[in-house]
Amino acid sequence: MSDMASGQKAKQQVMKPMEVSVEAGNAGDAAWLDDDGRARRTGTFWTASAHIITAVIGSGVLSLAWAIAQLGWVAGPAVMLLFAFVIYYTSTLLAECYRTGDPATGKRNYTYMDAVRANLGGAKVTFCGVIQYANLVGVAIGYTIASSISMRAIRRAGCFHHNGHGDPCRSSSNPYMILFGVVQIVFSQIPDFDQIWWLSIVAAVMSFTYSGIGLSLGIVQTISNGGIQGSLTGISIGVGVSSTQKVWRSLQAFGDIAFAYSFSNILIEIQDTIKAPPPSEAKVMKSATRLSVATTTVFYMLCGCMGYAAFGDAAPDNLLTGFGFYEPFWLLDVANVAIVVHLVGAYQVFVQPIFAFVERWASRRWPDSAFIAKELRVGPFALSLFRLTWRSAFVCLTTVVAMLLPFFGNVVGLLGAVSFWPLTVYFPVEMYIAQRGVPRGSARWVSLKTLSACCLVVSIAAAAGSIADVIDALKVYRPFSG
Repeated sequence: MSDMASGQKAKQQVMKPMEVSVEAGNAGDAAWLDDDGRARRTGTFWTASAHIITAVIGSGVLSLAWAIAQLGWVAGPAVMLLFAFVIYYTSTLLAECYRTGDPATGKRNYTYMDAVRANLGGAKVTFCGVIQYANLVGVAIGYTIASSISMRAIRRAGCFHHNGHGDPCRSSSNPYMILFGVVQIVFSQIPDFDQIWWLSIVAAVMSFTYSGIGLSLGIVQTISNGGIQGSLTGISIGVGVSSTQKVWRSLQAFGDIAFAYSFSNILIEIQDTIKAPPPSEAKVMKSATRLSVATTTVFYMLCGCMGYAAFGDAAPDNLLTGFGFYEPFWLLDVANVAIVVHLVGAYQVFVQPIFAFVERWASRRWPDSAFIAKELRVGPFALSLFRLTWRSAFVCLTTVVAMLLPFFGNVVGLLGAVSFWPLTVYFPVEMYIAQRGVPRGSARWVSLKTLSACCLVVSIAAAAGSIADVIDALKVYRPFSG
């Protein structure tokens, strides 16, 4: 009897680490396992950087010219640099929370929620989960819409080239959303974050491709204009722009720039792909964050500023799909193809944490179910009935919502505004204070709390601007009108 009990106890000790594993079926020789019983991680500084760049340099980089147009030459670049610093700093605080205790041997926190649970606990865990996963779902829907806009822009660029700029060249974006959804169903069968590193590298290359094209076209347009356009204070109040609209647009632009850098909601999940120390995962993640934020800032400054220099107050909300440029049409096609490929990878970077969360819950709920556990591996894909059913259903849902609400990009902006402060600033600051035991009232404690309070104000202001935007969109709303 005691042998049976000890055997069961040993079995529980072996299985426990697997309960929180993102992967399914990662059994193997002990030499190929990490200190938590999971398959050995293989991520490096470069793969982590690729994941971050894929997540951060989204197609939103092309809307930064519009954002700078609202703020002007002084506030626009200043706000960009300010938030680059804030995001980098709070990300380094969050990276310290991947392990609880010793930075090299402490207990791993596999997800953002795990880190909050280990350091703060209580109702804050639920609050974090709701905000994080609502934001990730919103991003998935927003990326579906963004990809269809770029695919439709490819068709329109050819139409404008052959029929002239006077032709409206209208078409529905719904078929393109369905096509994007079909592609995502296939890529969603890749079982976990660690195995999409190659997709992130391809996506990162694509982001540099279309950003570079947008930058080049901006430079050419500026030269053809014979000088730099724009003003120190941004778009002027007058015909077509009231003082109220100026305020709302400025707030929205402020928020757009702040959220363009955000990747904290998947930082812990990215860090969980990095191979075991030495050096510590936190050290590698900080280096990857430093490179990624610096690279992102350079591209943001170049694309945003050159777009504003080229178009001034008339800067479109997307340099490549808003048809600030019409020629060369083939180059616009290349750029938009690059955007679509990038969004395919970025979609996976953001939805893999959702997949992992649901699949861990299902494994704990029905540990002996063949429907959940049994799988067939084909290359990078791990096919199981549960994964195929659940992930395909999720992609179909996000695609249908994108088709139903073509203005959902505005709602995503609101979700971003609401989630920016808690995920990017509040939780990293609070977890760092708790983990490091920062004394209440000390200079460091006051500085961290002040940073958090200032970012809360930014989040509220940006949310107000986004709500005004959503209300305007609802006035002309028609379902499936894309």
